[in-house]
Amino acid sequence: MNVTRYRCSVLVVDDEPNILALLAAQLGDEFEVVTACSAEQARALFAQRSVDIVLSDLQLPGESGLSLLDWVRRTAPRTARILMSGTVRLEDATDAINQSQVHRIVLKPWRREDLLQTLRAVSRTLLLERSHEQLLDELRRLNMELEQRVADRTRELEAALAKLQEVALTDSLTGLANLRSVEMTVEKEVRRRMRNPSPIALAMIDADHFKNINTRYLHTGGNHVLVWLAGVLRNSVRASDSLARVGGEEFLVVAPDTDAGGAAVLAERLRSAVDAAATQYDGHPIRMTISLGVAVADAATVVSYPQLFKCAAEALKEAKDSGRNRAVVRQYDPPAVA
Repeated sequence: MNVTRYRCSVLVVDDEPNILALLAAQLGDEFEVVTACSAEQARALFAQRSVDIVLSDLQLPGESGLSLLDWVRRTAPRTARILMSGTVRLEDATDAINQSQVHRIVLKPWRREDLLQTLRAVSRTLLLERSHEQLLDELRRLNMELEQRVADRTRELEAALAKLQEVALTDSLTGLANLRSVEMTVEKEVRRRMRNPSPIALAMIDADHFKNINTRYLHTGGNHVLVWLAGVLRNSVRASDSLARVGGEEFLVVAPDTDAGGAAVLAERLRSAVDAAATQYDGHPIRMTISLGVAVADAATVVSYPQLFKCAAEALKEAKDSGRNRAVVRQYDPPAVA
């Protein structure tokens, strides 16, 4: 609100038409003046429009000006209230201040300049209060906008962080979990087994003779085969299993709640799925086989991830040394305590 340009409205209430006319003439240059000759007319005007200041005579037909100002206080508390009277008794002044909470009392006969100074002071106070309220509203609005922007930015950063975490734990070529991700999974399962003992299996998978693929079909052909192989393996593991690519042509499967018998079934399902499948690259059919080394720890055996990984690696070496395209399942045996 521009305090210097806003013209406050003044409702003058008096039962004498000549006084209404005089006040309208004296105040009209600086204020928007509306008049009423009774409290009833004043209330009717309030129903039609807002009023900044009410200037009411004490003596009105049928109702006291104090009663009107008290009604204004209750129904339009933002409107300033001024009482005008030529016979203000002490009790009237007390009621005006305490009950109707008038802002000023003007005595008749009045001096034009004194009345203008009174109305100017009241209007300045009103306009400053409203300007302050508008500034507070604007501050609240700006704070809400800032909070919204902060909330939006926080969500964006959280989404970006989640994406970064996903990327950090995902193999970019195959979309499978990577080594760091599967290590976290195994460590989590190891901790869970300490609370709720259960068997666990770790299968290490190696694509047989993968160097021949890279030699014949180059790097792009090798990548194609790895993506295809990842898809075959993904479709062959159980929902409870975790599959990851941990090296060039090496994959790892974490199988919770899986004993030696279940591990053998899982390993054969993976081996036979790859053996029976085929892909094409650059018009050439390509078939692959895999070798698997599976380490199994029963529910009563305490084992760490490095120990399980070492056992699976030894089983994989045995599978490869004995002809490939096969699985070797080893029961993990903890070292004897000296």
